[in-house]
Amino acid sequence: MLAPLTLNNSLTRDPNLLVGFDLADDAGVYRLSDDTALVQTVDVFTPVVDDAYSFGQIAAANALSDIYAMGARPLTALNIAAFPRQTLPFEILGEILRGGLDKVREAGATLLGGHTVENAEPLYGLAMTGLVHPQRIATNAGARPGDVLVLTKALGTGLISTAIKREVCPEEVADAAIASMSTLNRAAAEAMIALGIGAGRAVHACTDITGFGLMGHALEMARGSDVCLEIESSQLPLLPQVQQLAQNGLAPGGTGRNAQTGRDEVRLQSTLDAYWTDILWDPQTSGGLLIAIAPEHADALHHELQTRGALGWTIGHVRQSTQDSPAQSTLAVRIVVN
Repeated sequence: MLAPLTLNNSLTRDPNLLVGFDLADDAGVYRLSDDTALVQTVDVFTPVVDDAYSFGQIAAANALSDIYAMGARPLTALNIAAFPRQTLPFEILGEILRGGLDKVREAGATLLGGHTVENAEPLYGLAMTGLVHPQRIATNAGARPGDVLVLTKALGTGLISTAIKREVCPEEVADAAIASMSTLNRAAAEAMIALGIGAGRAVHACTDITGFGLMGHALEMARGSDVCLEIESSQLPLLPQVQQLAQNGLAPGGTGRNAQTGRDEVRLQSTLDAYWTDILWDPQTSGGLLIAIAPEHADALHHELQTRGALGWTIGHVRQSTQDSPAQSTLAVRIVVN
């Protein structure tokens, strides 16, 4: 995911830059020709699980997700790693890299190499490059009033990762989270590509749910599209025991920071239990895609997802940004209880 910056695309003065960093989209897109554009992104983080091979797979799936969120096909990858070789067996790094390689191969991409440095704690991620048609790009800025919101993975990986680190996570819960985080968003991306992306087509916008949590990424979509997203809490898919972990105060440190960034633009109904704040803003690792699709194509998207073995839940709708009272005109995301 591209980090939000204060700069904007106009500073580059390059007409071939189709998607830059001004709207905090998932990847940058640079046009090479009338029918080919380059998609690039990078993501690196510390281990979220204990097993080195699983961590490598998760990190690679997380980096690949940014490519899929743009409706692109992964092409090449470069490893980025930091490792404390004086304090940890070097074989651990080998397992991390092996996990990443296997996931890159599963995506049909090619690993070109990478770079490793020494560091006090392990870090791993990848710089990914993909290809997309310049007129078939899925960005977070195209959602339209009336669109249906579809989420393709269950929530709660941050809470579960924290429970794993504190050694209070049941094995079956950890296994469910690892399986979800290791699953590529390839099938979900192929489903929306099959229906068509862009103006006059079925899919209007897409983003993947990662470090800013569901609310953070939904907020970016709402801002970029100048709409309000209405999300129903009762329709949100959760990984096993996530509600219990949230009730027990196992939110990671990033949850509070995420919530602080959107405090003026997100509204939760007063009847929603307080622990839901930690679920909604929970930093996700390798989360699902959030897809805004024209309502007449929503059933077809669910069919395409099911056909490819991917999951999908309708979690809400896109509304006009000005439909609230004047005092609420800046509201970008609303959580309702049904």
